[in-house]
Amino acid sequence: MKFGSIDIDRPVYLAPMEDVTDIPFRKLCKKFGADIMITEFVSSDALIRNVQKTIDKMKILDYERPIGVQIYGHDHDTMVEAAKIVETVKPDFIDLNFGCPVKKIVKRGAGSAMLKTPDLLVKIAKDVAKAVKIPVTVKTRIGWSENSINIVDVVKRLQDTGIKVITIHARTREQMYSGKADWSIFEKITAIPNLKTYIVGNGDITSPESALEKFEKYKIDGIMIGRGAIGAPWIFRNVAKYIREGILLQEPSVKEKVAIAKEHLNENVKFYGERVGVLLMRRHYVNYFKGLPNFRETKIKLLTSPSLEENINLLDFIAEKWGNN
Repeated sequence: MKFGSIDIDRPVYLAPMEDVTDIPFRKLCKKFGADIMITEFVSSDALIRNVQKTIDKMKILDYERPIGVQIYGHDHDTMVEAAKIVETVKPDFIDLNFGCPVKKIVKRGAGSAMLKTPDLLVKIAKDVAKAVKIPVTVKTRIGWSENSINIVDVVKRLQDTGIKVITIHARTREQMYSGKADWSIFEKITAIPNLKTYIVGNGDITSPESALEKFEKYKIDGIMIGRGAIGAPWIFRNVAKYIREGILLQEPSVKEKVAIAKEHLNENVKFYGERVGVLLMRRHYVNYFKGLPNFRETKIKLLTSPSLEENINLLDFIAEKWGNN
């Protein structure tokens, strides 16, 4: 896949996720081999109003490259103006969010709601790509509902707008994150004659084997991992090793996971302060130690303990008690 400054064969992306893909987590994912990353999504409306919290989400560090900033919105002029603002922070690309299924986003007509207004979606994509000098990409879903799966037509139209990459989550908006991702649609997408854009697949990629299967069966150009990376940043290393060298690495041991969780916790506290840093670890802890036997009591403590010291002590206890797992 080659666009802008990026030239990577079969890239493995870290998906943009609200309150997840912040700087501390991106640092870990990059350390473990994420090829391309995207920031948490940024509101185009808030950006042009100069809201500081939104501006802060655009902060990127040199070691994170290549990295894109994702924006969302439903108003044509606002999206174009926001893209120009994003360009000033010099990301490697701008990603347009036409796929978020969250109610507070879609009720504004943004995110995956844009699939219900494909003419506007295409116009925004075309005019944003024309307004900036860096590459523009799109992330979307296969359709609004099972009865309105229109992604093939959307891709056909987007390929003539200047968009370089289209990432597709293989679920409808109605599905949210439930049920099984329907990857069969990629057979139709990658069969579009003289397709001008790269296609990246997203949805239910939770192992090296599932990643390789998607590449080989559906002829996509890249994959994007979202929820499969939460509390498991090593997935990028394991996937890359398997798809490029055919080597299947074992998951880290419990002691190794504890060390990674500690590193993550300390980065969070350094970035946010103790209270928020500890709080934001909770969604990751569940996955870090998923499947440990007789873990319920310790898990509850880990998900309720408010201090850094208590968290560290609990992590040490996990390493001691389950260290042979």
